[in-house]
Amino acid sequence: MNLTVNGEIQVVSAETLGALVEQLGMKPDRVAIELNREIVPRDQWPQTPLRDGDRLEIVHFVGGGSDSARPFAQTKGRFGNPFRNLLT
Repeated sequence: MNLTVNGEIQVVSAETLGALVEQLGMKPDRVAIELNREIVPRDQWPQTPLRDGDRLEIVHFVGGGSDSARPFAQTKGRFGNPFRNLLT
């Protein structure tokens, strides 16, 4: 099926959000998922079905100090860069 994941069309075989996280090799405790503009709680991923054409935003959390945060701060998301003034 075709999904739009973080703005890019991807072909996946996963039928649920839980299976998709596994298929993508992500650690579930470090991921947040928005499905069709609704945040889905982690405990609902195994039973949340995916449908052709769904739109997902997947955020993968990473730890680190100011040096590892700097590359993130230089990227711009949907709402711009909220950390720009803090890290420059």
